[in-house]
Amino acid sequence: MSAPSGEESTTAVLLRLVEWARPAMRRVALGGVTALGASLLALAVPQVLRGVVNGPLLTDHSRSAVWAAVGLVLLLGVLEAFLVWCRRALILSPGTAVERDMRTALFRRLLDQPVAFHDRWSGGQLLSRSMGDLGTIRRWTVFGLVMMLVSATTVVVGVVLMLLTSPVLGVVYVLGAIPMVVLGFRFRQDYKVVARRAREQSGDLATAVEESVHGIRVLKAFGRGQDALDDFVRQADDLRDTEVAKARSLSRVSFALGAIPEIVLAVSLAIGVPLASYGHLSVGALVAFFATAAVVNNPVERLGQLLAMTFDARAATERYVQVMDVVPSVQDPAAPVPLPSAGRSGTTVELAGVTFAHPARGAETGASEVLRGVDLVLEPGLTTALVGLTGSGKTTLLQLVPRLYDVTSGAVRIDGVDVRDLTRQDVRTAVAVAFEDPILFSASVRDNVLLGVADDAPDREALLEQSLDVARAGFARALPEGLDTVIGEEGLSLSGGQRQRIALARAIAARPRVLVLDDPLSALDVATEAQVTQRLRATLRGTTTLVVAHRPSTVALADRVAVLEDGRITGVGPHDELLANHPHYRFVLTALGRETAGHPDGDDDDYDDGHDEPVTVDVLGGRDR
Repeated sequence: MSAPSGEESTTAVLLRLVEWARPAMRRVALGGVTALGASLLALAVPQVLRGVVNGPLLTDHSRSAVWAAVGLVLLLGVLEAFLVWCRRALILSPGTAVERDMRTALFRRLLDQPVAFHDRWSGGQLLSRSMGDLGTIRRWTVFGLVMMLVSATTVVVGVVLMLLTSPVLGVVYVLGAIPMVVLGFRFRQDYKVVARRAREQSGDLATAVEESVHGIRVLKAFGRGQDALDDFVRQADDLRDTEVAKARSLSRVSFALGAIPEIVLAVSLAIGVPLASYGHLSVGALVAFFATAAVVNNPVERLGQLLAMTFDARAATERYVQVMDVVPSVQDPAAPVPLPSAGRSGTTVELAGVTFAHPARGAETGASEVLRGVDLVLEPGLTTALVGLTGSGKTTLLQLVPRLYDVTSGAVRIDGVDVRDLTRQDVRTAVAVAFEDPILFSASVRDNVLLGVADDAPDREALLEQSLDVARAGFARALPEGLDTVIGEEGLSLSGGQRQRIALARAIAARPRVLVLDDPLSALDVATEAQVTQRLRATLRGTTTLVVAHRPSTVALADRVAVLEDGRITGVGPHDELLANHPHYRFVLTALGRETAGHPDGDDDDYDDGHDEPVTVDVLGGRDR
């Protein structure tokens, strides 16, 4: 499916909703039938009045006939009210079900999209699509669409009745409709532009709020709260101006659609009274014409609001399908290969001729390749440290292993199988990741740590306790509600080191065959890092580990070191050998040492169980346990 273009008609855009609204269409259609029935009953009342005026009131003066007419009008009114109630009862529930299903489909698509998609889309824009836009679509589906069709039918039937009642007055009313059609067309051209602009500005405003809330510590620390407020006010003013433009456009057309029919009725009255006085039109017919016109005028005056609702729904639908039409660039193969069983010594990971360029940065031309032919084998059961200067592509390389991105060329293999031949579930079950900037969820410590463990796993609690101990995250037991403490959005109620250790415990609890670590212990001091690493080796014996090193102590704790230089691996081996024979490696270590100078203590003031073996780290000579 292709995203709708700006040239598509409103009908074509809104027809895209059928694929999600199909389960509710039957009840919505029944609701439309009941609403139409109510309108037709309203149009029947003037015909009853015509009979009463021409019969009992002007000729035989029969009281019983008058009371019969009163009873008939009352019955028609009660039936009309009942049908209106039926319309609401029929379409309310399926309308909300459609909204729920569309919101679920959108969230499923967002989860299915690769990281590259989320690099390009702001959270506020996606949030506004999943909330405000879908609410607009629901309201149009259950009210706007139904009433648009019912109003159009009511107007057509009413005009036909007026023409049959009095051809002369009917033609006058039809001629008065011509300027209304012209106004409606101009309104359509103007309103759909501002409606889409308002949606986009609303998404930008949501993004501003999201970024400010997430970055509140930075704003406060640098005293830039007023700047953030000024920027927010500017965007809010822009949105207000757009909404005012929408309101002005709607008010103009609403005024015209309200005034023109009244003017037409005045002209009709000026023509109709002489016709009746000269006997060319019966009094009953004159009464019926104006009563019918009164019924028809209601949907005509409401036409402006219904058009506005329709164009709002069009803009919302365009924005919704714009996301839904993005085909995920990382997908499961049509015929996936089973993940091979782990060997006795562990799992081998191989990167063969890997190149990668971010799609949004000119991957087609190769001008912005981050990796340029990486060849690297991660030996089973060993820890390999990946080192390189800032911006060399270390984090990008890490994200290729769990297939958060797909390689531009080359291959990433797990035990000889290309990860693109495996299902994403198999790859991400085998590979666990812990990032330097840990992302935690608004849930309990327990739920965050056991995120990668099956709900029915019999050893969940044992895994929880062991993972917390290995990651030195025992501080969680001292939180107000222990491991059931909800740690808040993104874990911001914890310190940086605490968040990193919870994230590491989450990776450990998943019991992966391959562990990918993007310097997840950077907030800890060197001694604590060594203790955690030592426990990690003992607990995940046989796990193949790739760790991005941002400080010399991490390098010294690894079995092997891989040097990433200019998008290629230029050296692999033990720390001592590379230190002696690889000039760029020595340069990188020196640079890492300068970056970490003055920060030896890390963030380890909140946990110490007093039972760790002393571990010393010598960057130049390796490690001594």
